[in-house]
Amino acid sequence: MAGRRISHLYLPGAIVGGIILVALAAPLWHLADPVKMEVPARLALPSLAHPLGQDEYGRDVLSRIIWGARASLAVSFLSALFAGVIGTVLGLTGGYFRGFVELLTVRSMEAIVCFPPILLALLVVTLMGPGAATLVLALTILYAPGYARVAFAATLTTRGLDFVTAQEALGAKPLRVLTLTILPNIAPPLLVQFSLTVAAAMVLESGLSFLGLGVVPPAPSWGLMIRGARSTMEQAPWLLLWPCAALTGTILAFNLLCDRLRDALDPRAGATAGGWLARAGALRLPDATPVATPALLAADGLTIEIETTLGRIRPVRDLSLSLKPGETLALVGESGSGKTLTGLALIGLLPPTMTIAGGRIQFVDRAGRSHDLARTAEGDMRALRGNEIAMVFQDPASCLNPVHRVGDQVAEGILAHRDLSRGEAATQAVGLLTEVGLPDAAQRARAYPHELSGGQRQRAMIASAVANGPRLLIADEPTTALDVTIQAQILDLLAALKQKSEMGLIFITHNLAVVSEIADRVCVMYAGEIVEEGPVAEVFAAPRHPYTAALIASAPDGVDAALMAIPGTVPPPHLLPEGCTFAPRCARVSEQCRSAKPPAAQVSATRMSRCHKWKEVA
Repeated sequence: MAGRRISHLYLPGAIVGGIILVALAAPLWHLADPVKMEVPARLALPSLAHPLGQDEYGRDVLSRIIWGARASLAVSFLSALFAGVIGTVLGLTGGYFRGFVELLTVRSMEAIVCFPPILLALLVVTLMGPGAATLVLALTILYAPGYARVAFAATLTTRGLDFVTAQEALGAKPLRVLTLTILPNIAPPLLVQFSLTVAAAMVLESGLSFLGLGVVPPAPSWGLMIRGARSTMEQAPWLLLWPCAALTGTILAFNLLCDRLRDALDPRAGATAGGWLARAGALRLPDATPVATPALLAADGLTIEIETTLGRIRPVRDLSLSLKPGETLALVGESGSGKTLTGLALIGLLPPTMTIAGGRIQFVDRAGRSHDLARTAEGDMRALRGNEIAMVFQDPASCLNPVHRVGDQVAEGILAHRDLSRGEAATQAVGLLTEVGLPDAAQRARAYPHELSGGQRQRAMIASAVANGPRLLIADEPTTALDVTIQAQILDLLAALKQKSEMGLIFITHNLAVVSEIADRVCVMYAGEIVEEGPVAEVFAAPRHPYTAALIASAPDGVDAALMAIPGTVPPPHLLPEGCTFAPRCARVSEQCRSAKPPAAQVSATRMSRCHKWKEVA
């Protein structure tokens, strides 16, 4: 399939290449002087000396067609290129940063769109005078907004995808995310826009030259040739045919080439084109105060807030948890409980609409320095992400960049934090893929994500996350989309990596069987709160919260075991009940549960339950 797509480039590529080559090599063809006039031979028919005849002034038509191609192609290419660079930069930055940057870049460009294209071009030409340089400037101003709008829309679509978040989780700076992650993914529509711009610029250049406001006579131009042929249509209609055919054929060839090139460069369509990466300097870890504490991570009173039209809502409230080096903590709960938001808050990747409204997140790096992740500046967080703290996301198919090879993406996490050469990073990437159990790692490193199975993609994601030996790994349901056999292999891999480096692991899941296999302690979340916490064996043997007991009862335990469904659903953050959040679904509910929020009761030295009746639950 990939070979066929590449072969589809041959014909349009050969046509466009031939047109460009003929135009560039015009001085070498020993053609007749394109501006030399032979008035007695005006409107002469085609002959051996003049294969396409002579125009209204006796000038050689073939020579003027070829030399005119130089002017038309130069103006069109340069204006499309300059407009593309300017518009793409404005659209990328506006779509990524939004807010005031969007207003300054994209919205300001839309003022140009209000002007009719031909009138705007006429205004610039009138102010600066006709000529090729003026045309390039006018067309650049005219077409830059089109690129900006295409880049802006594509960036908005790509910005929220998981593989961009995954790249940010590796600690990549905005410039690297824009150039290495987002730009390659929005390149196909920009290529189409380039072909349309070249075609439109050729038409507009010819139109302005036709009006006498473009290329200055006697220099040859297809527009000037059409203008001259118009006055002699009745005597010599073939003079109108040649420049029109050249203009139409060139535009069609460029459009066809760019369409085929777009398909060929998209790996998701089966192409084999390579990715590209640039090196960047190593990120410096932020200065912090050395402290001595046995905890790797300690969150206290973490509250996440969203400003909405309904007011401020808090999907995560007063959350406290701790994690020691080498320990695995499981976050368990139904969808909508706030598990993933908690993980994103710990790594500083909450969506722009969400903020940390309260609490502290103390994290101790490998140098023994303490950082409050709830208040750490974004630049300092980028130095920690992918280096000290990493995250494995739920769906590797959407978290791996589809237009870069797997090995390049693993190497990107290494280059973001270490001063290595591209070759050294690539070698280490292959070693990491081997370490996570990817068969034939060197070959797989050159594959695109869509060429790997689900389990292989997840192993590649894990390799990328642990590339710099993080102290803390957050795994957000990494086995959900995998079959049971592959799930077991991924769990064994995570356990082996944790034991090897004393890495702390926060495992987000709704699968209690996975929790019992991999976790040391468990935090049960419901409606944005931790309702029970303790060692896995103790919590599963004797739950002290009705929600925990209901979760255990709803999980399969043997072939003939009866399953209990939990009535109702998790309440949305803006419709939380007044008392206990689980009260509307609880079989043990009382008036106290409906009216008063239960405090966090200390069941034992290692157990906590947020329930008024925790002593009655077993």
